[in-house]
Amino acid sequence: QVQLVESGGGSVQAGDSLRLSCAASVRTFSSYTMGWFRQAPGKEREFVAGINRSGGITYFGDSVKGRSTISRDHTKNTVYLQMSSVIPEGAAVYYCAARKYVGITTTVEGYNWWGQGTHIPLSS
Repeated sequence: QVQLVESGGGSVQAGDSLRLSCAASVRTFSSYTMGWFRQAPGKEREFVAGINRSGGITYFGDSVKGRSTISRDHTKNTVYLQMSSVIPEGAAVYYCAARKYVGITTTVEGYNWWGQGTHIPLSS
């Protein structure tokens, strides 16, 4: 069983930077591919970024490509998402997800465990 807890939520303004963390309660964190998704009101959950088991391969959704980094720390069992120049469309609930299979996937169905999400509203 994998438990995921996101943190770093809070309101941001357009143009701000954002850093989210996801702590995983697992025995072998390196056995899981990790991903970040987001869901805005009235929209489907959208893939943001993924990182493979070793941390050597990352992949990003088109809406954040070039403005985001994803990383993982195996000593802390934590995966991070950093986004710069947040745009209004970035206001959403951000979810951390874990996948027991090799390889990054962009589909919701491809991940086996999910965190509760952290809300990032956009302040004016």
